[in-house]
Amino acid sequence: MGVPLAMEGLSERVTFMRESLQKSQTITDNMVSILGSFDHRLSALETAMRPTQIRTHSIRRAHENIDKTLKAADVILSQFDLSRQAEAKILRGPHEDLESYLEAVAQLRSNIRFFSSNKSFKSSDGVLNHANNLLAKAISKLEDEFKQLLTSYSKPVEPDRLFECLPNSLRPSGSPGQGKNPSSTNHPEHPNKSLETAVYTPPTLIPPRILPLLNDLAQQMVQAGHQQQLFKIYRDTRASALEQSLRKLGVEKLSKDDVQKMQWEVLEAKIGNWIHFMRIAVKLLFAGEWKICDQIFEGSDSLKDQSFAEVTVNSVAMLLSFGDAIAKSKRSPEKLFVLLDMYEIMCELQSEIQTIFAGKACTEMRDSALSLTKRLAQTAQETFGDFEEAVEKDATKTAVLDGTVHPLTSYVINYVKFLFDYQSTLKQLFQEFEKGGETKSQLALVTIRIMQALQTNLDGKSKQYRDPALTQLFLMNNIHYMVRSVRRSEAKDLLGDDWVQIHRRIVQQHANQYKRVSWGKILQTLSVQGLTSSGGGSGMGADGGNSSGVSRAMVKDRFKAFNMQFEELHQRQSQWTVPDSELRESLRLAVAEVLLPAYRSFVKRFGPLVESGKNPSKYIRHTPEDLDHMLGEFFEGKTWNEPKR
Repeated sequence: MGVPLAMEGLSERVTFMRESLQKSQTITDNMVSILGSFDHRLSALETAMRPTQIRTHSIRRAHENIDKTLKAADVILSQFDLSRQAEAKILRGPHEDLESYLEAVAQLRSNIRFFSSNKSFKSSDGVLNHANNLLAKAISKLEDEFKQLLTSYSKPVEPDRLFECLPNSLRPSGSPGQGKNPSSTNHPEHPNKSLETAVYTPPTLIPPRILPLLNDLAQQMVQAGHQQQLFKIYRDTRASALEQSLRKLGVEKLSKDDVQKMQWEVLEAKIGNWIHFMRIAVKLLFAGEWKICDQIFEGSDSLKDQSFAEVTVNSVAMLLSFGDAIAKSKRSPEKLFVLLDMYEIMCELQSEIQTIFAGKACTEMRDSALSLTKRLAQTAQETFGDFEEAVEKDATKTAVLDGTVHPLTSYVINYVKFLFDYQSTLKQLFQEFEKGGETKSQLALVTIRIMQALQTNLDGKSKQYRDPALTQLFLMNNIHYMVRSVRRSEAKDLLGDDWVQIHRRIVQQHANQYKRVSWGKILQTLSVQGLTSSGGGSGMGADGGNSSGVSRAMVKDRFKAFNMQFEELHQRQSQWTVPDSELRESLRLAVAEVLLPAYRSFVKRFGPLVESGKNPSKYIRHTPEDLDHMLGEFFEGKTWNEPKR
């Protein structure tokens, strides 16, 4: 009973569940049916709205196209407007407001680019033609403005202004603007060392505020393809100003023939000026010219180099041609120092010339400057060689009647002394670069040869004297002058102590020879030899004890001979000259040390013989003190007609 009841209950529950599920399915089917109906309606609505969406999109696109067209029209209209504004400024010209004018030119170029890229407009060709014609006129006006502006500020620089740009040591002492050399071409102090650190301030050739304007104008002309017109205007204007500046300074174009015809004093002054002009030209004018050229042509290196080269070429040629004329002119000893001065200034300026004239267009000018430097060096070397030969063969007939220092000696010694102001320069010339093991420098060897050539010449000149004593005095004076000059100059370090000592001995030898030749004969008159005789003579008792056997007549003859010879020596040799006071005194003393003791001894021994006879003063005319006083008048160079004191 229990099992059937349980099954029945389960069956009832199953039936209930089935019914419930069937109801749920019905509800679901109904829901699906309703939702399907919604989907169908939405689809129908979308189909109905599609034409409306399409029309709305078309309208939106049409609006966008209208906006674009309006904007494009606005751009074109604004271009026309800007063109009219630019044209108005351009027609007014650049002079009143250059900056605004340049803006108008830039705007015009922009308009031309715009219409060139929009040639579909009907009026494009007409607008472009008008704009291009206007641009051509604008550039022409800019060209005129560049020329007018450059010309008005391109005035020659006055000499005074240039001198103010120099270091103090190089400013002329003469009246301003005369183009005078600030110092002699001779070199007492040789200022090159102090000049190495000297400050040069290139003059302001064009005011700084004008340079940017000129640069703007130049750029516009280059942009328009007017390089050649720009180049010609710049070259003609600046070259003229530069050449006038140099002419005002005193630079002149001189040929080799002009140089040959000039007197040496005139030529020497011109060379001194030329050295000064070279400094001013390179360090001030050319440096200043490069500075403005660099700023005006900034951004165009080839045009810059070419313009600078053309502006300076004539001025450089004018300056270098004078140097060439000197270097090629007939050589003479006095030209050596000016050649060395010229060589020095070219060496001093060489690095600046290389820097300022660095461009390819300036190659010829750089080469010309270097060529002149080498030519001056070569001519100086040849002149040096000529000098040694000229000294040895000098045949001047200048008679030095008083035996003093010959003009040739003082000339050669001064020449050698001057050489030492140029030691570094000469070492460059001799290409002497401290070679190991070299005992004597080239300069020392050349100097020794010059000194030897001078001695050889002096030996020849000394033989012109008839009096052998004067020959010795002449050689003593001249070689002493050489030794003293060397000892007091830098030549001593170069020639060395050996040279000095050897030549001091030579001076002493000539002094000794002078004493022997001049005073040997007169000392014989004071010698006892030849006075003593076996023949009788009048004895003088106690007073004449020392003169026993001596003839009074012979003693008188000796006194007469002494007086005559001494007075003749005094009369002649007081006209001779020993210019060095120490040498003069030492020579007088050397004579006195020999003569006076001999005279005193002779008077003491044989004087009584004469004094006891008639007229003793006729024979003993001088006391030893008189002789000493008269010796003090020797070598004073008295004139021939001057009476004895």
